[in-house]
Amino acid sequence: MTTRLRRTAAVAVLATSLTACGLGTAGGPVPDAELAGALTDAGPLDGAEITVGSKNFTESILLGKIALIVMKAAGAEVTDLTNIPGSSATRQAALEGQIDAQWEYTGTGWITYLGHTDPIKDEQEQYEAVRDEDLENGLAWLPPAPMNNTYGFAVTKQSQEKYGLKTLSDIAKVPVAERTMCIESEFANRPDGLNGMLKTYGLSRGADGVPEGNLQTYQTGAIYDATAKGRCTFGEVFTTDGRILALDLVVLEDDQRYFPNYNVSLVLGEQVLEDHPEIADLFAPVSEKLTNEVLLELNARIDVDGEDPTDVARDWLADEGFVDPV
Repeated sequence: MTTRLRRTAAVAVLATSLTACGLGTAGGPVPDAELAGALTDAGPLDGAEITVGSKNFTESILLGKIALIVMKAAGAEVTDLTNIPGSSATRQAALEGQIDAQWEYTGTGWITYLGHTDPIKDEQEQYEAVRDEDLENGLAWLPPAPMNNTYGFAVTKQSQEKYGLKTLSDIAKVPVAERTMCIESEFANRPDGLNGMLKTYGLSRGADGVPEGNLQTYQTGAIYDATAKGRCTFGEVFTTDGRILALDLVVLEDDQRYFPNYNVSLVLGEQVLEDHPEIADLFAPVSEKLTNEVLLELNARIDVDGEDPTDVARDWLADEGFVDPV
């Protein structure tokens, strides 16, 4: 069997197995576009065959669609395997070469995939450590975007004004009885979760810090609404979730830099990057524009306004002058 046939068969098996699980990939047509602006300086991808994957949550799917549109506009023949169910399946697909490209987070790479327990506080050093170690697994990490989808705590603007809240250090300003927190059950117990955060900011998990009765456990998605409705003063969030913007919440600065860095990078198979080094030039300008503010807005368009991720990806690329829709 030729390499191309083996590869086609592997992609078909992956797509079939995911569909059988009831959580099929996003698929669908990739819009036609022509490269514009800064992207015209990169070399073409004519003749390249690239399969793009993503995990099955909004931001990951959105980023996958961005990659698909850009690569197709550059001349590549692309296959859409976005919306793979879970990190483990996506990672395995990348390691086995069933997908050629996907966006991944430096913190996930360092802690979840490479097995380290202590995150590196400096964003660039964290990226370089992941890049260098994962190359041994045949995966090449391009330079990360400035966006950092890490843990955080959000408050309403009313709470911010009432207590003078700007940073996580300011939690100590709030009277103990009002230090209520909406959190996930996992965050309450994981080593790098609530206990470590409270300790970092000089608070205990108890009567003098944050009493057990002040902790309210919710599913991830419910935390945002509960915080906005005042059921707790502080809500555990992911810092680029579109519901932050939609519900007019304010994320407090992690001034002691407790939470790991989760900057996103386009990750390619090492051989794919060797064969098509122009991909690095193609995506450098795109990555530079992916800030927290941008992802908050784009994620909100999908999760809150109900827009299709492909449409949001195409519109953003066009608005930034990266592509001209055809």
